[in-house]
Amino acid sequence: MPDETEVFERYRPLLIGLAYRLLGSMWDAEDAVQEAYLRWTGADTAGVEEPRAWLITVVSRLALDQLKSARVTREAYVGPWLPEPVAAADLGPLDTAELRDTLSYATLHMMERLSPPERAVFVLREAFELPYGDIARIIGVPAASCRQHHRRARARLADGSDRFEPSGADHAALVGRFLDAARGGDLATLGDLLAEDVTAWNDGGGKVRAALRPVTGRDAVLAFVGGLLSRYPFDDVRPIEVNGGPAIAATMGGQRQVVAFDVRGGRIHGIYAVLNPDKLTRIAA
Repeated sequence: MPDETEVFERYRPLLIGLAYRLLGSMWDAEDAVQEAYLRWTGADTAGVEEPRAWLITVVSRLALDQLKSARVTREAYVGPWLPEPVAAADLGPLDTAELRDTLSYATLHMMERLSPPERAVFVLREAFELPYGDIARIIGVPAASCRQHHRRARARLADGSDRFEPSGADHAALVGRFLDAARGGDLATLGDLLAEDVTAWNDGGGKVRAALRPVTGRDAVLAFVGGLLSRYPFDDVRPIEVNGGPAIAATMGGQRQVVAFDVRGGRIHGIYAVLNPDKLTRIAA
């Protein structure tokens, strides 16, 4: 018979993936999973018939409590708050389109507009395919309310995007073209890649200099990017993978950053630049 730690470690990647999807922060996700481990090893679990369900319940409740308090902290954050970019390999299997979609950087960013219960229901239903009855027991609301939360979450996240449609090679090719154009300072090509309603977010967290408000619209974003390229040419830029999708790691004016994208309909609709050094510790330099 496997001991308690062996059982827990079997599910750790899944639990980390769950907590990260709920919180958008690996630091907070790891705290929730570690607390779940302490509860698992400190409780009488001999009679637990379904360890996976028991652990998902505990981690979900811990993450939901953290998310409620995190919303207050994020409202006081200096500039836009963006999720911490991570390597998908650390977050369990990505066997379904829903698991991949709920990990994508653009979806995680959009999930910030959900209330904590809506986010919990959405992740548990979409990514982990739990029945509404199970979700209701986890978050402590009726199953009918869970259905309403799920419906509202899907409506808020739709926002014209092609959800659950894998971008694959097209996404990577578009990011590659953006990378080449940025390297060469080719603003004409950059403009062709941007959607009319594109928005650029920059997360410096008050630790480094970054735009304090989102930049919206093709012309404004192009002017913003052009200004950066003229003042701070790339010292180093390369393609990487974050959250299961193509991204860019770059150094501009000595400042390291990771840039992820929301690609839809063959155009870039969102640019997410994470400059806060606290959020880049898990991405190879």
